[in-house]
Amino acid sequence: MGFLQNFLDPKKNFLAAMHCKAVTERLRRYGLRYDDLYDPYYDLDIKEALNRLPREVVDARNQRLKRAMDLSLKHDYLPEDLQKLQTPFRSYLQDILALVKRERAEREALGALPLYQRQIP
Repeated sequence: MGFLQNFLDPKKNFLAAMHCKAVTERLRRYGLRYDDLYDPYYDLDIKEALNRLPREVVDARNQRLKRAMDLSLKHDYLPEDLQKLQTPFRSYLQDILALVKRERAEREALGALPLYQRQIP
């Protein structure tokens, strides 16, 4: 492993472990998962990955985001018992996102046109 990987590994670095704990605590307060923070308008690969997910998973993501915005506007957090049930680092997007990025890289290597492009109004 390289220096950077060791530095960012929470099991080997105290500061990385503290950061991971702080992120977990913040995500649990609002009932979010880490993958919910990806913005489909920022990266078209994320948008494509979200389009490939089952409808139930996307609906659950949207519901978590709406609940988090509602709690934030009310300056409130989830109740403690619900915070303990949250799984902020259970991924639902990473596998499909990696597949989309590999497909895009392969298309670029073959010289094919991109599957999706940003629409400029």
